[in-house]
Amino acid sequence: MSSDQLPSYITSAKPNPQSNRAAWFKNTAPTYAGIFLWFVFWQDAVNAPNLGGMLAHGLGWALISLVLAALVCHYLFYLVPGVLGMKTGLPLYIVGTSTFGAAGGFLLPGFLMGLLQFGWLGVNIFFSSMALGTFFGLSADGSGVKVIMFLWGLLAAFVGLKGIQYVAKVATWLPLIPLAILLLLLAKTIGGTGTFDPEKFIALHKGIDPSAPAAFSALGVLAFMMTFVVGFFATAGAAGVDFGTNSRDKRDVSLGGMVGIALAIIVTAGISAVIVAGAYGNPEISKAAIAAGKGKLILQSPGLIPVLMGKSAGLIMFLLAVASFPPACFSSFIAANSFKTTLPNVNPFISVGIGAAVSIILAITGLAGKAIIVFQIIGASFGPICGAMMVDYLLAGKKWAGPRAGFNPAGWIAWALGFVVGILPIVNICAVPAAPVAAFIVGTVVYFICAKMGLTSPVVTLPAAQAQKN
Repeated sequence: MSSDQLPSYITSAKPNPQSNRAAWFKNTAPTYAGIFLWFVFWQDAVNAPNLGGMLAHGLGWALISLVLAALVCHYLFYLVPGVLGMKTGLPLYIVGTSTFGAAGGFLLPGFLMGLLQFGWLGVNIFFSSMALGTFFGLSADGSGVKVIMFLWGLLAAFVGLKGIQYVAKVATWLPLIPLAILLLLLAKTIGGTGTFDPEKFIALHKGIDPSAPAAFSALGVLAFMMTFVVGFFATAGAAGVDFGTNSRDKRDVSLGGMVGIALAIIVTAGISAVIVAGAYGNPEISKAAIAAGKGKLILQSPGLIPVLMGKSAGLIMFLLAVASFPPACFSSFIAANSFKTTLPNVNPFISVGIGAAVSIILAITGLAGKAIIVFQIIGASFGPICGAMMVDYLLAGKKWAGPRAGFNPAGWIAWALGFVVGILPIVNICAVPAAPVAAFIVGTVVYFICAKMGLTSPVVTLPAAQAQKN
């Protein structure tokens, strides 16, 4: 089929030339690491409603579960998209047309990615502004915090629009702040890790909250860790295509992911888990934490900052808020890429500006404060996308097949069934262990079956200028 049948957003896309690319430590790794150093990610490393949280079977098993989740993020959700971006030099919304079709790719992953990023931006605006409000002594529902939300969202959208090179520059140094804070909190609690007893911890939790659900089984801890980590990462995994366009070769793709994704997940969330375990393994800190919790067990490491840092707690929260700026820029950058590609004739300052306004409204109304629900929805939405893209890449001989005509049935069937599986626990229909990973597996298997049944649209030939590397 001729390229004349393709939409303009595909034919007008130009591969990123090698001259614009750089080493993994100059773009991919620091920008990804900045995401995981965001305190909204690592604060929930062991936070779960069940007795003992994710420490119910000890700190060791929680850390092993975390490592497995980090490897799933790198190998299943990021690596193939990253290689596709590197080989083609084209962004996700073009590469995705092989899986979902030239017409279908406009919606999936195109607009879906952009829209979900504005949800992420709203979450960032909400939590960062709340932290700043605490530092300035502002009421959580007062007008002062709302002004901060407006300014924070506006600035993040502007920096994101300027491109990944500016996001990477912002992300280079600010993430060192939460890393330093994590190490400081670790130094204050590490002595209690050796005496942490999961059985005593469960008993303590039950005494404080008798209505809490029963403790997880060992597999339950692993499944919840997968849900939390992979759900948080899912859109960023698919966006590996965009990061790959800035990579020179496969080595850059691999090292950027291993350091910026897997290692960053293990370090940030791992230290957070050790802090909580160490705090409750120390009788004095544990007693102070119980008093500070006012009838609730504190399982989020930032919640222990007032206990551990005393009068310095306000400054610590201020620094964590400032360090949250790179992830906000990351969300804006992905959204900008989405709209620049799918709506090339629309000024991105208009499209992204409208999205940023929605993000600010979500933050001001408090809807963006329900972060865990956001993680679950994103995992359900992008798990099957990543799975279907991986199979499409492998079936094409480890290369990009090219855009397919119309709506590619195999991709849409795989996504729909995967999304249904991923969304089941959110709507309380039935429990699905590690739902984002389950959605990925369903998308993978269904796309493979559909492709073998011939349910794929014909590939449309691209102009030679858009040819990929082998």
